Amino acid sequence: MIKVIVCGACGRMGREVIAKVRQTKEMELIGAIEAPAHPLIGKDIEGVEIREGLEEVVQPGAVIIEFTTPSATLAHLETAKREKIPMVIGTTGFKEGEYARIKEASRNIPILISPNMSIGINLLFKVVEKITKAIGNDFDKEIIEVHHRNKKDAPSGTARRIAQIIAKAEGEDLSRVGVYGRKGLGKGRSKKEIGIHAIRGGSVVGEHTVLFAGEGERLEITHRAESRQIFAQGAILGAKFISKQKKGLYDLQDALGIKTNV
Repeated sequence: MIKVIVCGACGRMGREVIAKVRQTKEMELIGAIEAPAHPLIGKDIEGVEIREGLEEVVQPGAVIIEFTTPSATLAHLETAKREKIPMVIGTTGFKEGEYARIKEASRNIPILISPNMSIGINLLFKVVEKITKAIGNDFDKEIIEVHHRNKKDAPSGTARRIAQIIAKAEGEDLSRVGVYGRKGLGKGRSKKEIGIHAIRGGSVVGEHTVLFAGEGERLEITHRAESRQIFAQGAILGAKFISKQKKGLYDLQDALGIKTNV
């Protein structure tokens, strides 16, 4: 039996994850964590009291599933390191230095982190890598992502990951070739450029399109998330996988057995 602690339990993703845990026979919900000021602290959710202190509920054999904020995730990371508890991190918006802390922690505990827990989007990652290597600079690459009006980070972590995959497949550094939106007059588009565009509005769960534009033809690959249940399902898959791993840094492609090379 895998004992699961959900951090961000009362958020949209947290509730979806808890529902999936309850539906999974080999899993048991033992902890639900929320921010200290949350009005539901002390209340019941699916038979478990919502608490603000992760250290209050950790125990051997547990796995932490994290859908919170970068600052909260990093705080919980310290508890996980101390208690030797594996983590599944679905939180997005980490800065480079914050991600480095997660990577450092993975030397002590197993951590699975993914900017998108959808199985479909992780298949898209693999396909994009293969296409980029096949077409080289003959096609221009653009990424367009659409999310609901309340999403705080832009571009999305998923869009950044797609851009990183394209850049590394071409032997480039995204910090040099990434272009985030366009405005005004310029010299035109360079062959090495990777365009990344963020759209916010309505209640869109998530949509990512990768555009490969060549002379006389265009290839578009789109993934549309129609429900947050797909992210919860990916998190459950990640928790099952990470519970069996030794220390190290993993992603959902490891769990799916389709690890990308970049």
